[in-house]
Amino acid sequence: MTDGAHCLNNTSEFAIRRGETFSRRAARFFGQWGVFFRGFLEHPKMVGSIIPSSRFTIDKMLAPVKWDECLLFVEYGPGVGTFCRPVLERLRRDGTLIVIDTNPLYIDYLKKTIPDGRFHAVLGSAADVEEIVRAHGFDHADYVLSGLPFSTLPDGVGPEIAAATHRVLRSGGAFLVYQFSAAARDFMAKHFARIDSGFEALNVLPCRLFWGWKD
Repeated sequence: MTDGAHCLNNTSEFAIRRGETFSRRAARFFGQWGVFFRGFLEHPKMVGSIIPSSRFTIDKMLAPVKWDECLLFVEYGPGVGTFCRPVLERLRRDGTLIVIDTNPLYIDYLKKTIPDGRFHAVLGSAADVEEIVRAHGFDHADYVLSGLPFSTLPDGVGPEIAAATHRVLRSGGAFLVYQFSAAARDFMAKHFARIDSGFEALNVLPCRLFWGWKD
């Protein structure tokens, strides 16, 4: 290779690198945190927080789940898997975890990093949870977890997700929601007669927790 060609190559390579978005460079450099941050930058209204949930939030949110009775656990908006791994650690051997996200960045990342036969990452909308659950061979879900920012979802999407979630849950199942505001509770209240509430201060930001039980 001539010096001129080498310089041209270097210049082109530099231009390509320079043209990359900051979010992509951050994702490569910081790994899991970078992927999460990139997702937030590209779709801020669809990601509840710039920081993944704390272990305190995870433990408190999952505490009411009866794991020995759980065959299907569904999560909306899994991000980089902050809840996925703790759920899989608790889930019975013959259980299934389905996560649903509209961001292909997160779905691709999860498929590459969670090699568990019980785990299924689906690119799609939480509003289509019934169809997704049926496509995986189930009639209903035992628990559904959501960290979606209900207050910033497009008009009509929040109520649609709440209604579909209530329909897909078995009797005795629960809709587990963590949020920075109480907006989700308003959508849940139209379908769930019993909603338990909690709060976790050791999280960035402190968040509200809701458990809507299907009688």
